Amino acid sequence: MGGTSGTTGGAGGTGVREHVRVAVIGSGFGGLGAAVRLRREGITDFVVLERADSVGGTWRDNSYPGCACDVPSHLYSFSFAPNPDWPRTFSGQPAIRAYLEHVADTFGLRPHIRLDTEVRMIRWDADELRWEIETAAGELTADVVVSATGPLSDPKTPEVPGLAEFPGKVFHSARWDHDYDLRGKRVAMIGTGASAIQIVPAIAPEVERLTLFQRTPPWVMPRTDRAITAVERWLHRQLPFTRAARRGMLWGLRELQVSAFTKHPNRLGLIESLAKANMARSIKDPALRAKLTPSYRIGCKRILLSSEYYPALARPDVDLVASGLKEIRGSVLVAGDGTETEVDAIIFGTGFHVTDMPIAERVVGAEGQTLADAWKDGMQALRGATAAGFPNWMTIIGPNTGLGNSSMILMIESQLNYMADYLRQLALLDGSSLGGRVALGARPSAVNRWNRQVQARMERTVWNSGGCTSWYLDAQGRNTTVWPGTTGEFRRETRSVDLAEYEVLRVGERERVPAVAVAAAAGAGAAPLPGALPPDPRASHAGGAGVAGTAEDVA
Repeated sequence: MGGTSGTTGGAGGTGVREHVRVAVIGSGFGGLGAAVRLRREGITDFVVLERADSVGGTWRDNSYPGCACDVPSHLYSFSFAPNPDWPRTFSGQPAIRAYLEHVADTFGLRPHIRLDTEVRMIRWDADELRWEIETAAGELTADVVVSATGPLSDPKTPEVPGLAEFPGKVFHSARWDHDYDLRGKRVAMIGTGASAIQIVPAIAPEVERLTLFQRTPPWVMPRTDRAITAVERWLHRQLPFTRAARRGMLWGLRELQVSAFTKHPNRLGLIESLAKANMARSIKDPALRAKLTPSYRIGCKRILLSSEYYPALARPDVDLVASGLKEIRGSVLVAGDGTETEVDAIIFGTGFHVTDMPIAERVVGAEGQTLADAWKDGMQALRGATAAGFPNWMTIIGPNTGLGNSSMILMIESQLNYMADYLRQLALLDGSSLGGRVALGARPSAVNRWNRQVQARMERTVWNSGGCTSWYLDAQGRNTTVWPGTTGEFRRETRSVDLAEYEVLRVGERERVPAVAVAAAAGAGAAPLPGALPPDPRASHAGGAGVAGTAEDVA
Protein backbone atom coordinates (compact mmCIF):
# COMPACT_ATOMS: atom_id res chain seq x y z
CA MET A 1 0.00 0.00 0.00
CA GLY A 2 3.04 2.24 0.08
CA GLY A 3 5.00 3.03 -3.04
CA THR A 4 5.17 6.08 -5.24
CA SER A 5 2.83 7.76 -7.63
CA GLY A 6 2.59 6.17 -11.02
CA THR A 7 1.03 7.04 -14.35
CA THR A 8 -1.86 5.66 -16.26
CA GLY A 9 -3.09 6.05 -19.79
CA GLY A 10 -5.47 8.91 -20.32
CA ALA A 11 -8.94 8.70 -21.80
CA GLY A 12 -8.82 6.79 -25.05
CA GLY A 13 -5.16 6.00 -24.43
CA THR A 14 -4.07 9.48 -25.49
CA GLY A 15 -2.18 11.19 -22.71
CA VAL A 16 -0.69 10.30 -19.40
CA ARG A 17 -2.13 11.12 -16.04
CA GLU A 18 -0.69 10.81 -12.59
CA HIS A 19 -2.12 7.95 -10.56
CA VAL A 20 -2.20 7.73 -6.77
CA ARG A 21 -3.47 5.17 -4.34
CA VAL A 22 -5.57 7.72 -2.38
CA ALA A 23 -6.77 11.23 -3.19
CA VAL A 24 -7.97 13.31 -0.23
CA ILE A 25 -10.13 16.36 -0.96
CA GLY A 26 -9.77 19.24 1.49
CA SER A 27 -7.13 20.28 4.01
CA GLY A 28 -9.11 21.14 7.12
CA PHE A 29 -9.22 18.94 10.20
CA GLY A 30 -10.70 16.05 8.21
CA GLY A 31 -8.25 16.20 5.30
CA LEU A 32 -5.12 16.71 7.38
CA GLY A 33 -6.25 14.03 9.82
CA ALA A 34 -6.74 11.62 6.91
CA ALA A 35 -3.26 12.45 5.60
CA VAL A 36 -1.65 11.79 8.99
CA ARG A 37 -3.50 8.51 9.32
CA LEU A 38 -2.49 7.39 5.83
CA ARG A 39 1.17 7.92 6.70
CA ARG A 40 0.71 6.04 9.97
CA GLU A 41 -0.73 3.16 7.97
CA GLY A 42 2.36 3.12 5.76
CA ILE A 43 0.61 4.69 2.78
CA THR A 44 2.69 7.40 1.17
CA ASP A 45 1.17 7.29 -2.32
CA PHE A 46 -1.50 9.92 -1.76
CA VAL A 47 -2.29 13.57 -2.43
CA VAL A 48 -4.36 16.18 -0.61
CA LEU A 49 -6.22 18.38 -3.08
CA GLU A 50 -6.99 21.85 -1.72
CA ARG A 51 -8.81 24.55 -3.68
CA ALA A 52 -7.38 27.44 -1.65
CA ASP A 53 -3.83 28.71 -1.34
CA SER A 54 -3.26 27.37 2.18
CA VAL A 55 -4.46 24.66 4.52
CA GLY A 56 -6.99 25.14 7.29
CA GLY A 57 -10.46 24.53 5.89
CA THR A 58 -13.18 26.38 7.75
CA TRP A 59 -10.56 27.85 10.11
CA ARG A 60 -8.85 29.44 7.14
CA ASP A 61 -12.06 30.69 5.52
CA ASN A 62 -13.69 32.10 8.66
CA SER A 63 -11.51 34.99 9.73
CA TYR A 64 -14.20 37.44 10.77
CA PRO A 65 -13.73 39.63 13.87
CA GLY A 66 -14.27 37.65 17.06
CA CYS A 67 -14.06 34.25 15.34
CA ALA A 68 -13.40 31.53 17.91
CA CYS A 69 -14.31 27.95 18.73
CA ASP A 70 -17.20 27.05 21.05
CA VAL A 71 -15.52 23.77 22.06
CA PRO A 72 -12.73 23.88 24.68
CA SER A 73 -9.32 23.96 23.04
CA HIS A 74 -7.94 20.85 24.72
CA LEU A 75 -10.82 18.83 23.30
CA TYR A 76 -10.74 20.53 19.92
CA SER A 77 -7.48 18.99 18.77
CA PHE A 78 -6.22 15.63 17.55
CA SER A 79 -5.43 13.00 20.18
CA PHE A 80 -2.26 12.20 18.23
CA ALA A 81 -1.22 15.87 18.10
CA PRO A 82 -1.89 17.39 21.52
CA ASN A 83 -1.13 21.06 21.96
CA PRO A 84 0.04 22.00 25.49
CA ASP A 85 0.27 25.66 24.52
CA TRP A 86 -3.31 26.62 23.70
CA PRO A 87 -3.55 30.31 24.70
CA ARG A 88 -7.17 30.27 25.89
CA THR A 89 -9.74 27.78 27.13
CA PHE A 90 -11.77 28.61 23.98
CA SER A 91 -9.14 29.58 21.45
CA GLY A 92 -9.66 31.97 18.59
CA GLN A 93 -9.38 31.38 14.86
CA PRO A 94 -5.73 32.47 14.52
CA ALA A 95 -4.59 29.91 17.13
CA ILE A 96 -6.60 27.09 15.57
CA ARG A 97 -5.37 27.86 12.09
CA ALA A 98 -1.79 27.98 13.37
CA TYR A 99 -2.36 24.57 14.99
CA LEU A 100 -3.44 23.09 11.64
CA GLU A 101 -0.38 24.56 9.91
CA HIS A 102 1.71 23.00 12.67
CA VAL A 103 0.11 19.60 12.07
CA ALA A 104 0.90 19.84 8.35
CA ASP A 105 4.55 20.58 9.15
CA THR A 106 5.06 18.19 12.06
CA PHE A 107 3.71 15.14 10.22
CA GLY A 108 5.48 15.87 6.93
CA LEU A 109 2.31 16.49 4.94
CA ARG A 110 3.51 19.39 2.77
CA PRO A 111 4.86 17.21 -0.08
CA HIS A 112 1.44 15.60 -0.42
CA ILE A 113 -0.61 18.82 -0.43
CA ARG A 114 -1.62 20.39 -3.76
CA LEU A 115 -2.78 23.97 -3.17
CA ASP A 116 -4.87 25.95 -5.67
CA THR A 117 -6.18 22.63 -6.95
CA GLU A 118 -9.95 22.80 -6.87
CA VAL A 119 -11.67 19.53 -7.73
CA ARG A 120 -14.06 20.10 -10.62
CA MET A 121 -15.31 16.58 -11.29
CA ILE A 122 -14.75 13.04 -10.04
CA ARG A 123 -15.94 10.11 -12.17
CA TRP A 124 -15.83 6.41 -11.39
CA ASP A 125 -14.21 4.29 -14.13
CA ALA A 126 -16.00 0.95 -13.79
CA ASP A 127 -13.62 -0.77 -16.24
CA GLU A 128 -10.44 0.25 -14.42
CA LEU A 129 -11.94 0.43 -10.92
CA ARG A 130 -10.53 3.84 -10.21
CA TRP A 131 -11.60 7.44 -9.93
CA GLU A 132 -10.87 9.97 -12.67
CA ILE A 133 -10.33 13.36 -11.09
CA GLU A 134 -10.44 16.64 -12.95
CA THR A 135 -8.93 19.58 -11.08
CA ALA A 136 -8.07 23.19 -11.80
CA ALA A 137 -4.43 22.09 -12.05
CA GLY A 138 -4.92 19.09 -14.32
CA GLU A 139 -6.16 15.52 -14.21
CA LEU A 140 -5.19 12.45 -12.19
CA THR A 141 -6.63 9.12 -11.15
CA ALA A 142 -6.93 7.44 -7.77
CA ASP A 143 -7.90 4.02 -6.46
CA VAL A 144 -9.67 5.58 -3.47
CA VAL A 145 -11.12 9.05 -2.88
CA VAL A 146 -11.57 10.44 0.63
CA SER A 147 -13.80 13.51 0.58
CA ALA A 148 -13.02 15.81 3.50
CA THR A 149 -14.59 19.01 2.22
CA GLY A 150 -16.67 19.38 5.37
CA PRO A 151 -20.22 20.69 5.78
CA LEU A 152 -19.15 24.25 6.68
CA SER A 153 -17.17 25.00 3.55
CA ASP A 154 -19.59 26.62 1.10
CA PRO A 155 -21.43 29.73 2.37
CA LYS A 156 -25.17 30.08 1.81
CA THR A 157 -26.53 33.50 0.93
CA PRO A 158 -30.32 33.80 0.70
CA GLU A 159 -31.99 35.10 -2.43
CA VAL A 160 -33.34 38.43 -1.22
CA PRO A 161 -35.31 40.54 -3.71
CA GLY A 162 -33.31 43.64 -4.56
CA LEU A 163 -29.97 42.37 -3.28
CA ALA A 164 -28.30 42.67 -6.69
CA GLU A 165 -29.18 46.37 -6.81
CA PHE A 166 -27.91 47.20 -3.32
CA PRO A 167 -25.34 50.01 -3.81
CA GLY A 168 -23.27 49.31 -0.71
CA LYS A 169 -20.89 46.54 0.40
CA VAL A 170 -22.10 42.94 0.71
CA PHE A 171 -20.21 39.89 1.96
CA HIS A 172 -20.71 36.63 3.87
CA SER A 173 -19.14 36.08 7.27
CA ALA A 174 -17.07 33.21 5.82
CA ARG A 175 -15.71 35.50 3.08
CA TRP A 176 -14.89 38.50 5.23
CA ASP A 177 -13.60 41.52 3.32
CA HIS A 178 -10.74 42.76 5.47
CA ASP A 179 -10.09 45.64 3.06
CA TYR A 180 -13.47 47.19 3.80
CA ASP A 181 -13.40 49.56 6.75
CA LEU A 182 -16.57 49.25 8.85
CA ARG A 183 -15.73 52.19 11.06
CA GLY A 184 -18.41 54.85 10.93
CA LYS A 185 -20.66 52.75 8.67
CA ARG A 186 -24.30 51.77 9.09
CA VAL A 187 -24.17 47.99 9.03
CA ALA A 188 -26.81 45.26 8.81
CA MET A 189 -26.03 41.83 10.22
CA ILE A 190 -28.30 39.16 8.76
CA GLY A 191 -28.74 36.06 10.90
CA THR A 192 -28.27 35.10 14.53
CA GLY A 193 -26.20 31.94 14.32
CA ALA A 194 -22.81 31.03 15.77
CA SER A 195 -20.93 33.50 13.56
CA ALA A 196 -23.28 36.41 14.12
CA ILE A 197 -23.14 36.26 17.91
CA GLN A 198 -19.36 36.60 17.70
CA ILE A 199 -19.39 39.30 15.02
CA VAL A 200 -21.99 41.57 16.67
CA PRO A 201 -20.02 42.32 19.87
CA ALA A 202 -16.76 42.56 17.90
CA ILE A 203 -17.92 45.24 15.45
CA ALA A 204 -20.57 47.08 17.49
CA PRO A 205 -18.06 49.50 19.08
CA GLU A 206 -16.65 50.44 15.64
CA VAL A 207 -19.66 51.03 13.41
CA GLU A 208 -21.94 54.06 13.46
CA ARG A 209 -25.02 51.89 13.85
CA LEU A 210 -25.58 48.15 13.76
CA THR A 211 -28.92 46.54 12.91
CA LEU A 212 -29.34 42.83 13.54
CA PHE A 213 -32.00 41.06 11.48
CA GLN A 214 -33.27 38.04 13.38
CA ARG A 215 -35.68 35.36 12.16
CA THR A 216 -35.48 33.05 15.16
CA PRO A 217 -33.70 33.89 18.43
CA PRO A 218 -31.01 31.45 19.59
CA TRP A 219 -30.47 30.07 23.06
CA VAL A 220 -27.24 31.62 24.34
CA MET A 221 -25.25 30.31 27.30
CA PRO A 222 -22.37 32.19 28.95
CA ARG A 223 -18.94 31.48 27.51
CA THR A 224 -16.50 30.98 30.36
CA ASP A 225 -13.43 31.80 28.34
CA ARG A 226 -10.15 32.80 29.96
CA ALA A 227 -6.45 32.86 29.22
CA ILE A 228 -4.64 29.61 30.04
CA THR A 229 -1.89 30.53 32.47
CA ALA A 230 1.81 30.01 31.89
CA VAL A 231 1.84 27.57 34.81
CA GLU A 232 -0.88 25.45 33.23
CA ARG A 233 0.94 25.37 29.91
CA TRP A 234 4.19 24.42 31.66
CA LEU A 235 2.45 21.56 33.45
CA HIS A 236 0.91 20.31 30.21
CA ARG A 237 4.32 20.33 28.53
CA GLN A 238 6.26 18.74 31.38
CA LEU A 239 3.58 16.38 32.72
CA PRO A 240 1.54 15.09 29.77
CA PHE A 241 -0.85 13.23 32.06
CA THR A 242 -2.21 16.60 33.22
CA ARG A 243 -3.10 17.46 29.67
CA ALA A 244 -4.66 14.02 29.17
CA ALA A 245 -6.66 14.36 32.37
CA ARG A 246 -7.96 17.76 31.31
CA ARG A 247 -9.01 16.41 27.92
CA GLY A 248 -10.61 13.34 29.47
CA MET A 249 -12.62 15.44 31.91
CA LEU A 250 -13.89 17.70 29.13
CA TRP A 251 -14.84 14.65 27.07
CA GLY A 252 -16.53 12.82 29.93
CA LEU A 253 -18.71 15.75 30.95
CA ARG A 254 -20.03 16.07 27.44
CA GLU A 255 -20.69 12.35 27.12
CA LEU A 256 -22.83 12.52 30.26
CA GLN A 257 -24.93 15.29 28.72
CA VAL A 258 -25.82 13.35 25.59
CA SER A 259 -28.85 11.46 26.93
CA ALA A 260 -30.66 14.73 27.66
CA PHE A 261 -30.34 15.69 23.99
CA THR A 262 -31.04 12.28 22.50
CA LYS A 263 -33.51 10.59 24.87
CA HIS A 264 -34.85 12.99 27.49
CA PRO A 265 -35.24 16.53 26.07
CA ASN A 266 -37.55 17.46 28.95
CA ARG A 267 -34.53 17.35 31.25
CA LEU A 268 -33.11 20.42 29.50
CA GLY A 269 -35.32 22.81 31.47
CA LEU A 270 -32.54 23.66 33.92
CA ILE A 271 -30.24 24.61 31.04
CA GLU A 272 -32.98 26.87 29.67
CA SER A 273 -33.18 28.60 33.04
CA LEU A 274 -29.44 29.26 32.98
CA ALA A 275 -29.70 30.69 29.46
CA LYS A 276 -32.56 32.97 30.51
CA ALA A 277 -30.53 34.16 33.47
CA ASN A 278 -27.63 34.91 31.12
CA MET A 279 -29.98 37.09 29.08
CA ALA A 280 -31.56 38.81 32.08
CA ARG A 281 -28.18 39.98 33.37
CA SER A 282 -27.72 42.23 30.34
CA ILE A 283 -31.14 42.78 28.76
CA LYS A 284 -33.23 44.91 31.11
CA ASP A 285 -35.83 46.01 28.54
CA PRO A 286 -38.78 43.57 28.81
CA ALA A 287 -39.77 44.11 25.16
CA LEU A 288 -36.29 43.35 23.91
CA ARG A 289 -36.02 40.36 26.23
CA ALA A 290 -39.28 38.99 24.80
CA LYS A 291 -37.91 39.27 21.26
CA LEU A 292 -34.75 37.41 22.29
CA THR A 293 -36.48 34.57 24.14
CA PRO A 294 -36.83 31.41 22.00
CA SER A 295 -40.13 29.56 21.84
CA TYR A 296 -38.53 26.15 21.23
CA ARG A 297 -36.71 23.72 23.50
CA ILE A 298 -33.06 24.54 24.12
CA GLY A 299 -30.78 22.31 22.03
CA CYS A 300 -33.22 22.04 19.11
CA LYS A 301 -31.03 24.57 17.34
CA ARG A 302 -27.34 24.77 18.11
CA ILE A 303 -26.75 26.17 21.60
CA LEU A 304 -24.53 29.22 21.31
CA LEU A 305 -21.91 30.42 23.76
CA SER A 306 -21.28 34.09 24.41
CA SER A 307 -20.92 36.42 27.37
CA GLU A 308 -20.71 39.50 25.11
CA TYR A 309 -23.69 39.04 22.75
CA TYR A 310 -26.46 40.30 25.02
CA PRO A 311 -24.44 43.28 26.34
CA ALA A 312 -23.83 44.28 22.71
CA LEU A 313 -27.55 44.13 21.92
CA ALA A 314 -28.23 46.39 24.91
CA ARG A 315 -26.10 49.17 23.40
CA PRO A 316 -28.00 52.29 22.27
CA ASP A 317 -26.41 52.13 18.80
CA VAL A 318 -27.50 48.52 18.15
CA ASP A 319 -31.01 47.69 16.93
CA LEU A 320 -32.74 44.32 16.75
CA VAL A 321 -35.26 43.66 13.98
CA ALA A 322 -37.06 40.49 14.99
CA SER A 323 -38.98 39.71 11.81
CA GLY A 324 -36.20 38.85 9.34
CA LEU A 325 -35.17 40.49 6.08
CA LYS A 326 -37.86 40.52 3.38
CA GLU A 327 -36.49 42.68 0.57
CA ILE A 328 -34.03 45.43 -0.33
CA ARG A 329 -34.97 48.71 -2.01
CA GLY A 330 -31.84 50.53 -3.01
CA SER A 331 -29.93 51.05 0.23
CA VAL A 332 -32.99 50.41 2.40
CA LEU A 333 -33.56 46.99 3.98
CA VAL A 334 -37.18 46.08 4.55
CA ALA A 335 -38.08 43.58 7.26
CA GLY A 336 -40.99 41.19 7.32
CA ASP A 337 -42.94 43.54 9.61
CA GLY A 338 -42.34 46.51 7.30
CA THR A 339 -39.50 48.06 9.33
CA GLU A 340 -37.14 50.01 7.06
CA THR A 341 -33.43 50.46 7.74
CA GLU A 342 -30.95 52.31 5.55
CA VAL A 343 -27.44 50.83 5.65
CA ASP A 344 -24.05 51.11 3.97
CA ALA A 345 -23.05 47.46 4.27
CA ILE A 346 -24.70 44.05 4.63
CA ILE A 347 -23.02 41.09 6.32
CA PHE A 348 -24.67 37.71 5.85
CA GLY A 349 -24.20 35.28 8.71
CA THR A 350 -26.60 32.83 7.10
CA GLY A 351 -24.72 29.57 7.34
CA PHE A 352 -23.57 27.00 4.82
CA HIS A 353 -24.73 24.36 2.38
CA VAL A 354 -24.83 21.53 4.90
CA THR A 355 -27.54 19.13 3.70
CA ASP A 356 -26.85 19.92 0.03
CA MET A 357 -23.06 19.91 -0.06
CA PRO A 358 -21.85 21.26 -3.45
CA ILE A 359 -19.15 18.57 -3.74
CA ALA A 360 -21.97 16.06 -4.27
CA GLU A 361 -22.70 17.67 -7.65
CA ARG A 362 -19.15 16.84 -8.75
CA VAL A 363 -19.03 13.14 -7.87
CA VAL A 364 -20.30 10.71 -10.54
CA GLY A 365 -20.65 7.12 -9.39
CA ALA A 366 -20.84 3.63 -10.87
CA GLU A 367 -24.32 4.08 -12.32
CA GLY A 368 -23.50 7.40 -13.98
CA GLN A 369 -25.45 9.52 -11.52
CA THR A 370 -24.06 12.23 -9.32
CA LEU A 371 -23.93 11.88 -5.57
CA ALA A 372 -26.34 14.83 -5.43
CA ASP A 373 -28.88 12.84 -7.46
CA ALA A 374 -28.35 9.77 -5.28
CA TRP A 375 -28.99 11.96 -2.24
CA LYS A 376 -31.90 13.96 -3.69
CA ASP A 377 -34.27 12.44 -1.11
CA GLY A 378 -31.79 12.95 1.72
CA MET A 379 -28.13 12.25 2.43
CA GLN A 380 -27.30 8.82 3.77
CA ALA A 381 -24.05 6.94 4.12
CA LEU A 382 -23.09 3.67 5.78
CA ARG A 383 -21.62 4.54 9.18
CA GLY A 384 -21.41 8.11 7.94
CA ALA A 385 -18.66 7.14 5.49
CA THR A 386 -19.63 5.24 2.32
CA ALA A 387 -22.52 5.58 -0.15
CA ALA A 388 -24.15 2.89 -2.28
CA GLY A 389 -23.13 3.19 -5.93
CA PHE A 390 -19.86 4.99 -5.16
CA PRO A 391 -17.16 2.32 -4.72
CA ASN A 392 -13.84 3.19 -3.06
CA TRP A 393 -15.23 6.57 -2.04
CA MET A 394 -15.73 7.74 1.48
CA THR A 395 -16.40 10.95 3.28
CA ILE A 396 -15.16 12.45 6.52
CA ILE A 397 -17.89 14.26 8.47
CA GLY A 398 -20.51 12.54 6.38
CA PRO A 399 -24.26 12.28 6.93
CA ASN A 400 -25.37 12.02 10.56
CA THR A 401 -21.92 12.47 12.05
CA GLY A 402 -22.39 16.00 13.40
CA LEU A 403 -22.56 16.81 17.10
CA GLY A 404 -24.68 19.14 19.16
CA ASN A 405 -22.57 19.31 22.31
CA SER A 406 -19.02 18.01 21.83
CA SER A 407 -15.93 18.11 19.63
CA MET A 408 -16.15 17.12 15.99
CA ILE A 409 -12.50 16.07 16.16
CA LEU A 410 -13.63 13.00 18.12
CA MET A 411 -15.97 12.03 15.28
CA ILE A 412 -13.30 12.71 12.67
CA GLU A 413 -10.84 10.40 14.40
CA SER A 414 -13.47 7.66 14.55
CA GLN A 415 -14.02 8.00 10.81
CA LEU A 416 -10.26 7.86 10.28
CA ASN A 417 -10.26 4.51 12.10
CA TYR A 418 -12.89 3.30 9.67
CA MET A 419 -10.97 4.66 6.69
CA ALA A 420 -7.80 2.89 7.82
CA ASP A 421 -9.54 -0.47 8.15
CA TYR A 422 -11.29 0.03 4.81
CA LEU A 423 -7.90 0.45 3.16
CA ARG A 424 -6.51 -2.59 5.01
CA GLN A 425 -9.38 -4.72 3.72
CA LEU A 426 -8.81 -3.47 0.18
CA ALA A 427 -5.11 -4.32 0.41
CA LEU A 428 -5.84 -7.81 1.66
CA LEU A 429 -8.43 -8.42 -1.05
CA ASP A 430 -6.12 -6.99 -3.71
CA GLY A 431 -3.39 -9.37 -2.60
CA SER A 432 -5.65 -12.39 -2.24
CA SER A 433 -5.12 -15.66 -4.05
CA LEU A 434 -8.20 -14.93 -6.16
CA GLY A 435 -6.09 -12.41 -8.12
CA GLY A 436 -6.87 -9.01 -9.61
CA ARG A 437 -7.43 -5.58 -8.22
CA VAL A 438 -10.74 -4.99 -6.47
CA ALA A 439 -12.99 -2.25 -5.19
CA LEU A 440 -15.42 -2.25 -2.29
CA GLY A 441 -18.92 -0.90 -2.70
CA ALA A 442 -21.39 -0.34 0.12
CA ARG A 443 -24.39 -2.66 -0.25
CA PRO A 444 -27.62 -0.62 -0.67
CA SER A 445 -29.34 -2.83 1.88
CA ALA A 446 -26.63 -2.08 4.43
CA VAL A 447 -26.81 1.67 3.79
CA ASN A 448 -30.59 1.65 4.08
CA ARG A 449 -30.54 -0.43 7.25
CA TRP A 450 -28.01 1.89 8.89
CA ASN A 451 -30.01 4.97 7.86
CA ARG A 452 -33.28 3.51 9.17
CA GLN A 453 -31.67 2.79 12.52
CA VAL A 454 -30.21 6.29 12.77
CA GLN A 455 -33.47 7.99 11.78
CA ALA A 456 -35.46 5.85 14.22
CA ARG A 457 -33.17 6.97 17.05
CA MET A 458 -33.44 10.55 15.82
CA GLU A 459 -37.19 10.80 16.39
CA ARG A 460 -36.98 11.27 20.14
CA THR A 461 -34.01 13.67 20.09
CA VAL A 462 -34.37 17.35 20.88
CA TRP A 463 -33.19 18.17 17.33
CA ASN A 464 -36.31 16.53 15.90
CA SER A 465 -38.84 17.05 18.68
CA GLY A 466 -37.81 20.40 20.12
CA GLY A 467 -40.18 22.53 18.05
CA CYS A 468 -37.77 24.35 15.74
CA THR A 469 -36.56 24.40 12.16
CA SER A 470 -32.78 24.23 12.00
CA TRP A 471 -29.94 23.71 9.56
CA TYR A 472 -29.73 20.17 10.88
CA LEU A 473 -32.82 19.35 8.79
CA ASP A 474 -32.90 18.92 5.01
CA ALA A 475 -35.56 20.15 2.60
CA GLN A 476 -37.73 17.12 3.44
CA GLY A 477 -37.49 17.81 7.16
CA ARG A 478 -35.18 14.87 7.87
CA ASN A 479 -32.24 15.24 10.20
CA THR A 480 -29.33 14.11 8.05
CA THR A 481 -26.72 16.04 10.01
CA VAL A 482 -26.47 15.02 13.66
CA TRP A 483 -25.37 11.76 15.31
CA PRO A 484 -28.05 10.63 17.84
CA GLY A 485 -25.65 9.15 20.39
CA THR A 486 -22.37 9.54 22.22
CA THR A 487 -18.97 9.85 20.59
CA GLY A 488 -18.00 6.59 22.34
CA GLU A 489 -20.88 4.79 20.63
CA PHE A 490 -19.86 6.13 17.25
CA ARG A 491 -16.27 5.06 17.79
CA ARG A 492 -17.39 1.51 18.52
CA GLU A 493 -19.58 1.51 15.41
CA THR A 494 -16.65 2.59 13.22
CA ARG A 495 -13.82 0.63 14.80
CA SER A 496 -13.61 -1.71 11.81
CA VAL A 497 -15.24 -2.51 8.48
CA ASP A 498 -17.88 -5.23 8.45
CA LEU A 499 -17.33 -6.94 5.09
CA ALA A 500 -20.88 -8.29 5.19
CA GLU A 501 -21.97 -4.71 4.44
CA TYR A 502 -19.94 -4.55 1.24
CA GLU A 503 -19.68 -6.18 -2.17
CA VAL A 504 -16.53 -6.71 -4.21
CA LEU A 505 -16.07 -5.35 -7.72
CA ARG A 506 -13.33 -6.79 -9.94
CA VAL A 507 -11.66 -5.46 -13.05
CA GLY A 508 -13.50 -6.74 -16.13
CA GLU A 509 -16.40 -8.15 -14.11
CA ARG A 510 -19.76 -6.48 -13.75
CA GLU A 511 -21.04 -9.06 -11.29
CA ARG A 512 -20.84 -7.97 -7.70
CA VAL A 513 -19.82 -10.51 -5.10
CA PRO A 514 -20.45 -10.16 -1.35
CA ALA A 515 -17.18 -8.98 0.17
CA VAL A 516 -17.46 -11.33 3.11
CA ALA A 517 -17.54 -14.31 0.75
CA VAL A 518 -14.45 -13.12 -1.10
CA ALA A 519 -12.63 -12.49 2.15
CA ALA A 520 -13.48 -15.96 3.41
CA ALA A 521 -12.33 -17.58 0.20
CA ALA A 522 -9.07 -15.66 0.25
CA GLY A 523 -8.45 -16.08 3.95
CA ALA A 524 -8.48 -12.30 4.38
CA GLY A 525 -7.46 -11.06 7.77
CA ALA A 526 -4.73 -13.62 8.34
CA ALA A 527 -1.90 -11.63 6.81
CA PRO A 528 -0.55 -8.27 7.97
CA LEU A 529 -0.94 -5.19 5.84
CA PRO A 530 1.97 -5.13 3.36
CA GLY A 531 4.40 -2.31 4.02
CA ALA A 532 2.46 -0.85 6.90
CA LEU A 533 4.01 0.99 9.79
CA PRO A 534 2.83 -0.07 13.25
CA PRO A 535 -0.38 1.91 13.78
CA ASP A 536 -0.44 4.44 16.54
CA PRO A 537 -2.45 2.85 19.36
CA ARG A 538 -4.12 6.11 20.29
CA ALA A 539 -5.26 6.67 16.72
CA SER A 540 -6.50 3.16 15.97
CA HIS A 541 -8.04 2.09 19.26
CA ALA A 542 -8.99 5.40 20.85
CA GLY A 543 -12.23 5.37 22.69
CA GLY A 544 -13.55 1.97 21.67
CA ALA A 545 -14.01 1.00 25.29
CA GLY A 546 -15.89 4.17 26.20
CA VAL A 547 -15.16 5.56 29.63
CA ALA A 548 -13.04 2.57 30.52
CA GLY A 549 -10.09 3.81 28.47
CA THR A 550 -7.50 6.39 29.39
CA ALA A 551 -8.17 10.05 28.79
CA GLU A 552 -5.95 10.08 25.70
CA ASP A 553 -7.61 6.94 24.37
CA VAL A 554 -11.20 7.94 24.75
CA ALA A 555 -10.77 11.54 23.76
